[in-house]
Amino acid sequence: MKKILTLCLAMLVLGSFCFATAEAEEYPSKNINLTVPYGAGGTTDLTARSITNTMGKELGVTINVVNTPGAGGSAGTLNVLNSPVDGYTMLANGMLCISTMPVNGFTDKTYKDWDVWIATYAPNVVVVPKDSPFNTIKDLINAIRKNPGQITAGTAGIGSGGHFGAEVIKAVAGADYKHITYAGGGPAFTATLAGEVQFCPQLLAEYKDAIISGDVKALCTLSTEDIELAPGVVVPSILNSYPEAAPLLPMGEVTAILIPKGLEEEKLQKLDKAFEVATKDPAFIEFCDQKSFTVMPMGREESQKFLDDFASRACYILWDAGAAKVDPAQFGITRR
Repeated sequence: MKKILTLCLAMLVLGSFCFATAEAEEYPSKNINLTVPYGAGGTTDLTARSITNTMGKELGVTINVVNTPGAGGSAGTLNVLNSPVDGYTMLANGMLCISTMPVNGFTDKTYKDWDVWIATYAPNVVVVPKDSPFNTIKDLINAIRKNPGQITAGTAGIGSGGHFGAEVIKAVAGADYKHITYAGGGPAFTATLAGEVQFCPQLLAEYKDAIISGDVKALCTLSTEDIELAPGVVVPSILNSYPEAAPLLPMGEVTAILIPKGLEEEKLQKLDKAFEVATKDPAFIEFCDQKSFTVMPMGREESQKFLDDFASRACYILWDAGAAKVDPAQFGITRR
């Protein structure tokens, strides 16, 4: 009887182990929610929807994109950061927002507290409504100098790609602008079309079609080179007019898929593979080409190395502009 009992217990333990192993291997066994902390239509939203379509197919589940705008991207980001780390709640965000959330006083977590897969890069472009009196970047810069704090700029909020673009313009002008924030790149785009703001320094991908159609005027990009959007449609680099802007360039947003640290390695490896497949998908590459994104896929380790420099640059731009609440050095972010 004792032997039988011992055998039963052993089988129970073995069965539990096999069940646990099978359960671990089943990830993902249900759909995944991916938070985009901005409204629909912006660069982050567009990238997320394109890449997760293929990632979901590779994983055998649906990845649901959930737009959660607010507080310049920090609201949705913090929701994910505070959710259970089980592999079913992920984030798509620009790394400017993630990198600068600590110095903006939103959290004491840094990019090092996330597993990150970088997907794309998009440069800033400075656009104005089609009936704007500004026809060149010099027109805009001169107006800011003559009317400090009065010329309105629309962006997706503090720490967004557009905010950093505006800070570059401020640095070149040597005078401030009036910051008007929206719940994402899409709403900022709509505001620009409607003439609610006098200029918008958001990301090129959000404005490419409108620039080509003539619905907005592109004054310059914050890249180091001119960018041809279509035959005969070339947007000049700001360096053509202001070479002194070189130390601040190129300025743009790096978009990534993220999950808070703590997920089991075997699950992370499944996400690694799905991400790699997605960034090589012809449909994703075509999407990036259409939107003037640069495809720059990086795995978890490579992304962290990239962010060591990227976060330093972003945080100290805000700190030097007086826009950051906390010294980056308090988070171990050194000036590079």
